[in-house]
Amino acid sequence: MRISKLAAITLFCFVTTACSWFEDVQEVPDVPEQQLYKDAMTAMNDSNFEVAIEKLQTLEARFPFGRFSEQAQLELIYAYFNNYEPEAARAAADRFIRLHPNHDNIDYAYYLKGLTAFEQDISWITQYLPIDETMRDPGAALDSFESFNTLVTRYPNSQYAPDSQKRMVYLKNRLAAYEVHVGRYYIKREAFVAAANRGRYVIENMQETPAVPDALALMIEAYTLLGQQDLAADAQSVLNQNFPDYVYQPLYRGEKTLFDAATFDLFSDTQENAPVVTPVRMSEKAPEPERSIFSTLTFGVFDDEEEPEKAE
Repeated sequence: MRISKLAAITLFCFVTTACSWFEDVQEVPDVPEQQLYKDAMTAMNDSNFEVAIEKLQTLEARFPFGRFSEQAQLELIYAYFNNYEPEAARAAADRFIRLHPNHDNIDYAYYLKGLTAFEQDISWITQYLPIDETMRDPGAALDSFESFNTLVTRYPNSQYAPDSQKRMVYLKNRLAAYEVHVGRYYIKREAFVAAANRGRYVIENMQETPAVPDALALMIEAYTLLGQQDLAADAQSVLNQNFPDYVYQPLYRGEKTLFDAATFDLFSDTQENAPVVTPVRMSEKAPEPERSIFSTLTFGVFDDEEEPEKAE
């Protein structure tokens, strides 16, 4: 019995190790650091971002304290961004900012982080379908605004600050419009205190946005329904003085009927006659040329797009 057990153990060890004897062991060539960086930059210039990412990751793993290590980490953010990997790009940017807070090009890391979230918030569906993006979850827009705001605040002389400021204007308009949409939803659901708070938040923090008159009208209706006539009158006075031509139709139409509640207002005649102003993206940008039939049919997939400049 002991001999059979010993034979079984020997056979098991032989079987488990035999596979490795016949495998082709592929050794990764020992490429110098400078050559790896050069190959990565060549792939980047050829828009072969997958190869560039592979080279940069190899460089960082083999030479974590080399002369090209910091620049490779910075280039890796750009490669992830252009390879449509937003989560990886943002993680790489956060890592670079954490490891190199005093780097000369840290403003570029903040810029790419904000730009990644900005592009992530604007999907191809919203570009080609009539979808109001101000009614969508603003999570990515908030992240983008915070990154651009950090860049502009800490590095006002950065070459990326002017573009960041323009994008912040659009993002602020988008966030203000979203607050008004949420406030109108609260009005319809009889959450009048929450609706008034949403309108007040826009007035206090986003005064230069197109959604300000909508926020004032929201406050007027919410305060009126709450019985706060003095507060409603104050908001009405501000609205009349600053936007005398503004027309707003009340949203609340009293308690719902049983039919409206059962059909979730699908057949209700409630209409928003004063829609929130949708922010225009990058108002200083020249108007886009008319699209060709081929571009329309292919959803603009083959259209040339301008890429952000890389930090040297």
